[in-house]
Amino acid sequence: MQTLNVLDNRFSPFNTYSTLSTDALVAETFTNTVFDKRQVLALMTKLQTTLDIDELIHIFSVEATRYIDFSGLYFKSHKLNKVLRGSRKAKKERRFELKIADDFIGTLSYGINSPISLTNFKVLEQLHQCLLHPLKNAIAYHAAMELAMQDALTGLGNRRYFDEQLKRAMHNANRHHSVVGLVLGDLDKFKIINDTHGHLTGDLVLQEFANVLRQCIRDSDGLFRFGGDEFAIIVENANDTALTIIENRINLALTSNVLLNKYQLGCSIGSTFMNRADNEISFFERADETLYRRKMQSATRLSVV
Repeated sequence: MQTLNVLDNRFSPFNTYSTLSTDALVAETFTNTVFDKRQVLALMTKLQTTLDIDELIHIFSVEATRYIDFSGLYFKSHKLNKVLRGSRKAKKERRFELKIADDFIGTLSYGINSPISLTNFKVLEQLHQCLLHPLKNAIAYHAAMELAMQDALTGLGNRRYFDEQLKRAMHNANRHHSVVGLVLGDLDKFKIINDTHGHLTGDLVLQEFANVLRQCIRDSDGLFRFGGDEFAIIVENANDTALTIIENRINLALTSNVLLNKYQLGCSIGSTFMNRADNEISFFERADETLYRRKMQSATRLSVV
């Protein structure tokens, strides 16, 4: 990454928000790098109106475009990657570390096509000070929301998150005329494992099965645990064979995985594709009915044996 020296270019083609005239912009150029208190308060007030990280970056970018010419803005923390909508590739990138004392918040990178002046560089650092605490709060809120949507044992999405994602996936499928599939799984013999070997072993089996499912799907597919031994997979932009492929992978993994094979764990699977007349309830119920039939067939086979 290069450290750039600079030109003072306040007129960014990226700034589609500014309605100020050239004279007004020139009048607002600082002879020193200290913000007027009213400007600080105005920016801080705007930044404190949301806990949405994308919205925070957007609000910040509107102010930043008054001082530097950039075509892209990118925020990265340990667990998050955010890109300002409309960002485009630039010739160079200038990266800033965001910290509160020794607490590392993340990095903010600007895609720039011309250097940043020393004056505007200092202004930018002051803008970052306005962003730090709102951004830290938004990251904490995002982490809390993730925990609220996560199954504690397996790390998969929980039922609440499943309901949200199913609704979103169906909306996108209708909007883009794409195909979305739903796979429901219910473990066979799991109660026997719990009763015979104890709940600690049962928990290990559930965690291992969750890991197996992660290996059977694409990164873009959604994976959820309802609680107990029930699981679901949302498959967006699916083709005709996507659900069959996932089912075959799961069945193969159950026989090849050392831990799951040791306890002879099985899984009944029901799957279906959404049709245009579906709502979330009808879509789910159709997959659940298929699962129930498979479960009954499996129980019949076991009783015969």
